[in-house]
Amino acid sequence: MSRIVVTGATGNVGTSVVRLLSEDPEVDSVLGLARRIPDWSPRKTEWSAVDLASERTDLAKEFAGADAVVHLAWAFQPTHDPATTWRTNVLGSIRVFEAVAAAGVPALVHASSVGAYSPGPKDAAVDESWPTHGWPDAAYCREKAYLERALDTFERDHPEVRVVRMRPAFLFKRESASEQRRIFGGRFLPGSLARPELLPFLPDIPGLRVQALHTDDAAKAYRLAIHSDVRGAFNLAAEPPVDAELLGETLGARRVRMPRGAVRSAVAAAWGLHLLPASPHLFDAVLRLPLMDCTRARTELRWRPDHTAHEVLEEFLKGLQQGAGADTEPLRGRKVG
Repeated sequence: MSRIVVTGATGNVGTSVVRLLSEDPEVDSVLGLARRIPDWSPRKTEWSAVDLASERTDLAKEFAGADAVVHLAWAFQPTHDPATTWRTNVLGSIRVFEAVAAAGVPALVHASSVGAYSPGPKDAAVDESWPTHGWPDAAYCREKAYLERALDTFERDHPEVRVVRMRPAFLFKRESASEQRRIFGGRFLPGSLARPELLPFLPDIPGLRVQALHTDDAAKAYRLAIHSDVRGAFNLAAEPPVDAELLGETLGARRVRMPRGAVRSAVAAAWGLHLLPASPHLFDAVLRLPLMDCTRARTELRWRPDHTAHEVLEEFLKGLQQGAGADTEPLRGRKVG
C-alpha cells in the first residue's frame, strides 16, 4: 500500500487525481495540499492548508512518509503581475523539488505542459524530444520551460528520485467550466454565451490548431505513472486536434476567416483594459504550440484516453452553459460578477 501527496489538490487536475487515487485499492492514503481546505472529503483523503509561495511552509514535513508526490499546484493569475505567478509557480515548485529530496520521497510526478514546448509544426506531431524552451513572451510558457531546466538539474543531483514529467494538452472537464471561464474569459463573461444561437460566427484564425484532453484521462496517466517504474516525459492528448472546423461543428457556428493580427489586437486591447485575463502573449503562444505525439504514453504507460477531443469540448461547453463547478474553492460554480 502507498501514501501519495498531491499539491494543487483542489483544482481542475487535482480533483480528478485525488478522486482516482481515493478509489485506488493500491493506495492507502492521500494527502491533498491546497491553500484553502475544501468541503469535499473523498475516502482515504486528508487535507493540509499550504501556500507554496510562502517560504515559511515546511514542505518536507508534509511529504514525510510519502511514496510519491504529484505536483500540480499552479497559479494562472494575475497575468498583469508575472512576478507574483513566478513566486508561486517557479519558486514554489523548486521548494517542492527540494522538499521531495529532503524527505526522501522516491518518486516525483510533475505537471509540465504542452506550453513548455518550443514553437513547432501544426501538420505533424512531435515526441518528447522536442525542445522545451517555451514561448518566452508568455509567462505560462516561460515558467513551464524554466521548471523543465530546474528538473534537469534536480535529476542530475538526485538520481535516487524517479522523476516523471507529464506534458498534457489543454485540459477540460465539466466541473472546471466556471473556473476556466473566470481564468481566461473573466468573471464578467457569461458562460451562457457559449450557445449556437448566440454566436453570430466563429473566428477562423490561421494557426489555431491545438490538442485537448479530458482531465480525468490525464488523471489516469498520473495514476499509471505512480504505480510504474517509468521516468522522463510523457505527452498526453486526445484525438483529433482541435481547429476551427471542429469548434464550428461543436458549437454549431459558422466559421469566418479572420487575420491573426486583427484578433490579437482585439485580445491585447481587452487585456490592456483589464477586461480579459488571458494575455495576448498567451494567444501568440497557442498559435505556435506543436501538436504532440503520444506514442510513449501508449506503449510504456499503457495509457489510452476514454474521451475524444470532440467529446471533451461538448462536455465542457455544457458545463459553461450550466455554470458547472465542484465543491472546492477553485472549482466552485459562480455566477457572473
